[in-house]
Amino acid sequence: MKNALRKQTQLDLRPANEPLGPDAEQQRLRRAVDASWSAIAPFWPLRNLVAVNPLQGLEDLPIESALVEASVWFQQRNLPAPMEAINRETIKWCQAFFDDGQATIAMPLRHLGLYRAWRRLAVHDRRLHGGDAERRAALAALPDDAESAIAKCLQALNVGPSHRTRFMMLLLATLPGWAAHVRYRTTWTDFEPAHPHPVSGAEYLAMRLAITRILWPGAGSLLDWQVEARERARHEPGPMEEMVELEEAYRQPLLSELSRRHETPARPRRPKSAQLVFCIDTRSEPFRRFLEDVGDYETFGFAGFFGVPIRVNDAASGESQASCPVLLEPKHVIDETPAPEAGAGVAGTAGGGHWGLAKRVYQSLKHTFTAPFALVETLGPAAGAWMALNTFAPAWAERLRRRMAAVPGPVGNAGSDLADIPVEDRCAYAEGALRTMGMTEGFSRLVVLCGHGSTTRNNAYATALDCGACGGRHGFVNARVLAAILNDPWVREYLVGRGIHIPGTTRFIGALHDTATDQVTLDPTGADDPMLDEILVQLRDDLDTARHRNALRRAGELGSVEECADGAGLAFRRSRDWSEVRPEWGLARNATFIAAPRELTRNLDLGGRAFLHSYDWREDPEGEALALILSAPMVVAQWINAQYLFSTLDNVSFGAGSKVTQNITGKLGVMQGNASDLMHGLPLQSVCSADGEAWHQPLRLMTVVRAPRDLILRVVQSKPELQRLFGNGWVTLACIDPQDGRIRVLQRSLSSWQTTGCGRRP
Repeated sequence: MKNALRKQTQLDLRPANEPLGPDAEQQRLRRAVDASWSAIAPFWPLRNLVAVNPLQGLEDLPIESALVEASVWFQQRNLPAPMEAINRETIKWCQAFFDDGQATIAMPLRHLGLYRAWRRLAVHDRRLHGGDAERRAALAALPDDAESAIAKCLQALNVGPSHRTRFMMLLLATLPGWAAHVRYRTTWTDFEPAHPHPVSGAEYLAMRLAITRILWPGAGSLLDWQVEARERARHEPGPMEEMVELEEAYRQPLLSELSRRHETPARPRRPKSAQLVFCIDTRSEPFRRFLEDVGDYETFGFAGFFGVPIRVNDAASGESQASCPVLLEPKHVIDETPAPEAGAGVAGTAGGGHWGLAKRVYQSLKHTFTAPFALVETLGPAAGAWMALNTFAPAWAERLRRRMAAVPGPVGNAGSDLADIPVEDRCAYAEGALRTMGMTEGFSRLVVLCGHGSTTRNNAYATALDCGACGGRHGFVNARVLAAILNDPWVREYLVGRGIHIPGTTRFIGALHDTATDQVTLDPTGADDPMLDEILVQLRDDLDTARHRNALRRAGELGSVEECADGAGLAFRRSRDWSEVRPEWGLARNATFIAAPRELTRNLDLGGRAFLHSYDWREDPEGEALALILSAPMVVAQWINAQYLFSTLDNVSFGAGSKVTQNITGKLGVMQGNASDLMHGLPLQSVCSADGEAWHQPLRLMTVVRAPRDLILRVVQSKPELQRLFGNGWVTLACIDPQDGRIRVLQRSLSSWQTTGCGRRP
């Protein structure tokens, strides 16, 4: 924000008598428009919800200052009445333009772009001009070019050059949800196919300014209103004091325990049973602990896209989506065609087949002009019976849905085809994954790469429960791709030359962990080795045991003690119940990111609050793997942490309100009621166990790394994004020194460490 205001000062505060040519004035205005968007964070649509820090635009500030700025710009109460009217009209047009297939009749002219389409239609909007001839003439006289319209409207509103950036910022911040969606469309869709309905930041501002000019000619007073809001914010207590108290209460016991465990032995002997690699997702942590307790297993943590940046074409639904962190560009295309043998946990991820076809036909008939009348008579009784079955017997409804959703197709074509991935890339992905998590020796007979997703019904926020590292989708395909790469003889031969010897008897297979039910489904096309039958039988039994134990633990958090007798059954019912507002807790209560060998945290109950990334500094002398971990998986974890934190602190401004009163708009987001701003955070039920009773604790992320201090500091000083997060207090970085076991916290100056008192003295 300060950067934006600094740019405004540099651009706008010139001597009054200094002449400006038309080109210079246009450039000056263009830079002011760009600067006005600097505080707006993007928000992804429902089809692939990705967690993001709603204050991402303020991360250049110390967090204490950012919280004050956020209260001024985004946590506004009692907007002036004319501004509310402007918002209602903007919402109406945004709903129409950005609709992604929900509307029966689409807005015309959308191919022209937001501003040009709106300009041609607005003259016919009586709610906007009220039949007033002067207003209608003003709309008709608007320039066809968005930037020219911005300049004309600012002049008509008497907003001078020294205030226009701040005024445009206010127009964005007073309707932040729709602005966040525009920010996503304009800055985070470079790797997606071209959208047929284009939009730019200037177009959105041009429409917003034009509506403001029509409905509130004196809107310049909004600047005075903000000055008063800033003055009030200076005298209101912020959340920092409470946050720091909660952080100290959580962190000190954890750091003390980790310090006591610092003398991490070498990796244990090769397990007799299997090794499993899970996503770093906090929901994997307790499941890993239960599985290790059940049998002779070694588990690892790695980002859920498994290091392969791919785009997945779903043959069943016809959809295509990137399956990698949004920070990366997909490099390869994988066709996913699930087979009937894959079972519900895998085939169901495609969401197609006869069931999907029937749904699409039903929806198309429902949206025609005449068919709905016959549809009610024909399908009414069946629809009523289906509703009753879903309501009173969701488990039976799910079994019927599974039978109808089976997709016939060739076995083994669900993401295992590597033809699109060159051999040199396969080798790089294989070595990078193994070295980053410290898995370079001691391979078991069976190694399972376990992606994850969540199966829920009637849940607008379903993709928010899927894998964030996979761009808001399940990670099964990525797991299968890396498994196929690591089984490739050419890749294994290359790895031998790089000092990584994978025994010929070792087999990698993919799997899918359903975090709503804790069911783990092994890829049937990978588990076809008769020599592994005994191991696979035992593994399936142990996975089921771990599922029941973890489901029982989670049931205690979701339901009453009486309901917890059958935790697995309760978890299954909740995930299939279409009236359930809280099918699972997701990543609520997340608090820390740990990059260390598993031996440091093995058998330690972290309460499902830790992102666990396997890392052995002895395998990373130059810090390359640590740099990757901190600048990609940890950044994603920080986005998740910030989204939960701010959705808890203020669910109206940064969350999505109650699911009970939500409505989906345009298939891209939710509103409260029928004309609110686009809500751009998590629902109340994702962070609260009851109204006014928070389940998630609003803590900033603490990152713990077991590595020498100089190695960590060298990595931090090489990455500007890490300097911003650690230096401004958005994330706390702690080091477990391998030499003495002391815990040291990196100071925000990024030049010194403070000893916490945990562990032995040197």
